[in-house]
Amino acid sequence: MILAPTSFFADYGCHVRILNEVLALQRLGHRPTVCTYHNGEGIDGLRIVRTPSIPWRHRYEVGSSLHKLAFDVLLSIRSLAWTLRRKPDVIHAHLHEGALIGFFLSRLWRVPLIFDFQGSLASEMMDHGFLAPDSVLCRPWRNLEKLIDRLPDSIIVSSEHAARLLHHEFGCNEKKIHVLPDTVDTDLFRPRTAEDHVNDLKHSLGISPQSEVVIYLGLLAEYQGTTLLLKAAQELVRRYADLHFLVMGHPNVERYRKLAAQMGLSERVTFTGRINYPEAGRYLQIGDVAVGPKVSATEGSGKLANYMAMGLPTVAFDTAVSHEYLGEYGKYAIEGDHVSLAEAIASLLDNPGRAATLGMRLRERAMELYSWSVHEQELSRIYSAVMAKG
Repeated sequence: MILAPTSFFADYGCHVRILNEVLALQRLGHRPTVCTYHNGEGIDGLRIVRTPSIPWRHRYEVGSSLHKLAFDVLLSIRSLAWTLRRKPDVIHAHLHEGALIGFFLSRLWRVPLIFDFQGSLASEMMDHGFLAPDSVLCRPWRNLEKLIDRLPDSIIVSSEHAARLLHHEFGCNEKKIHVLPDTVDTDLFRPRTAEDHVNDLKHSLGISPQSEVVIYLGLLAEYQGTTLLLKAAQELVRRYADLHFLVMGHPNVERYRKLAAQMGLSERVTFTGRINYPEAGRYLQIGDVAVGPKVSATEGSGKLANYMAMGLPTVAFDTAVSHEYLGEYGKYAIEGDHVSLAEAIASLLDNPGRAATLGMRLRERAMELYSWSVHEQELSRIYSAVMAKG
């Protein structure tokens, strides 16, 4: 059973990781069932069990929210009801709420618990503005997080940085921790060719065929660096007459569209809203430079793997997670500095030959390190090990 305390499937971040892992488990011969919130898209060939809705909240849940407490209670009840009908062999829980629910179910049925760690709980709450860094509640939340982190039989993380965080800061047994990076479908996400008719898609979005395009695909939020990206755009449009920014994703689209208008960027920045995952590669082909301005210190950044597979020269802030993905072929900006971000983007725009080389190297790196063919057997090994102990 896969516990996913989120509105699965919703075309971003942790949802893509969950989907890729579930599809890999199916290829390995498992029969996973995803237990999740009431909202979300269905996936062909995948069994999804959903909670009932609550009358005061019908929207998708992204990030920390008091409403999630009600959803998590419903998810606990729904998951328990499902296990009463069919005992699971393994409980694979995503996010800390899933790990806590999964712990009680795993002990009830005496089956192993795998925790898919996707960032610090307390840090995520601060990223989303749900918890102030100086709040008296920080310590209790950190203590709860430490407790949850120590409950599973096995922990999967997306980066070496996360593995070190769990071991050194939260005291987790490093023998339980397994690094399984965010992966990418390198057939769906591939470099553009002449046959892809990129200019037709540009035209449909109101972007000139002659424009160079800086592209972003992901959640729109402060911890994702959305305002920093717009500030960098403001710096760059003064220097490049034919430069356009394509910002794809959700939520908060209207909020950032209004901010862009206030900054005088309405003609130079296009917001698409949510892009369906199967269409993401086609839209990314429009880009000449990709940017991942995420400022969260603990979460992974799967969008970088997508950019890499596209062969896009990529700019990111100088963080440990960014370096794990991009290695020596990324272009790095000072963390949280929009001027540095603009300069890093400009360095690629001014050197198209160098940018193309970096993009090609990133594609090769994605094929080598982040395709599921590389990591599928590691996932199988993790499952086999915990089931043998159980």
